[in-house]
Amino acid sequence: DNVGFNVKNVAVKDLRRGFVASDSKNDPAKGTETFTAQVIVLNHPGQIGNGYSPVLDCHTAHVACKFKEITQKMDRRSGKVLEENPKFVKSGDACLVILEPTKGMTVESFQEYPPLGRFAVRDMRQTVAVGVIHSVIKKEAGGKGKAAAGKKK
Repeated sequence: DNVGFNVKNVAVKDLRRGFVASDSKNDPAKGTETFTAQVIVLNHPGQIGNGYSPVLDCHTAHVACKFKEITQKMDRRSGKVLEENPKFVKSGDACLVILEPTKGMTVESFQEYPPLGRFAVRDMRQTVAVGVIHSVIKKEAGGKGKAAAGKKK
């Protein structure tokens, strides 16, 4: 299903894929500085370490994000921490990662806004991992964040 709506003083040409519409007076959407997510590596041929920069598909956004820091390797079923600050993770592993978008991107924690809090990690034209966002450090309104842009489906 598709939903369309008009916004005063916003032209269609000003909207881009991945923009998010929100209430400017109640928890407005902002750009993301970094976010922490639990990631499960599904199908990656090698090892994933700090600095890895795949494309994340989150809601309608399609943005490269850098694995800034893998903080924990964990049991994918229980969530129990197996290793702090691992050098790398591989297929079948679950981990807690701090991610940094390379371009403007709006995400939220899965707990607050589920559709904006889950993502797929794509590399080599396939899904190599999936993730759920735990927390977000947002850009300030004066930064490059988009405080009230539009969302397309």
